[in-house]
Amino acid sequence: MNNILLYPTYFPSISHYIAMIHAESVTFEVEDTFQKQTNRNRMYIYSPNGMQMLNISVKHDGTKCAFKDIKIDHQYNWQKNHFKSLEAAYKNSPFYEYFIDDFQPIFEKKYEFMLDVNFELFERINKALGISIPFEKTTEYFHEVTDKTDFRYLVNGKKDSTQIKPYTQVFDNKFGFINNLSILDLLFNEGRYAVDYLKQQHL
Repeated sequence: MNNILLYPTYFPSISHYIAMIHAESVTFEVEDTFQKQTNRNRMYIYSPNGMQMLNISVKHDGTKCAFKDIKIDHQYNWQKNHFKSLEAAYKNSPFYEYFIDDFQPIFEKKYEFMLDVNFELFERINKALGISIPFEKTTEYFHEVTDKTDFRYLVNGKKDSTQIKPYTQVFDNKFGFINNLSILDLLFNEGRYAVDYLKQQHL
């Protein structure tokens, strides 16, 4: 893969990182219209009860609105709830204690815009993985692209059919391997080996 186009998402899926780790250049789509029920503002983790979705409520009245203008609705205290959910899911994983401090500020700082959360997370995840992924942002929206490989569909988990090689997960003795969760699942379970793992996978 050479040049790829992706949406910035909340704690991206493993498939997002597989695409990026193999790319020569990454462009993030920031001129799109917000769509509900996508990974723009949600992620999936492996909880003690199986797969769990963590969603950030946003202020949206149903009219067309650019995602970059979408504001977070703080009345549901998403930061406290998500941090507690991550602790319950991964406190017994091999690398939780090693990496959680890298992400704790995300759950303490008050953000206005959802997009700001996603870009700060992207930088923090890359630092935890020990990688650098230079990127650009779009300046206008194109329904179809010809100069890049379009991976924007990965933002919709239902359309993302990526199958990845199983690795050890905290609760896999209860529910088996759960495919293509948030990159956090891979990081907390595999540590820096996550990078080698990502390089071995292909979309």
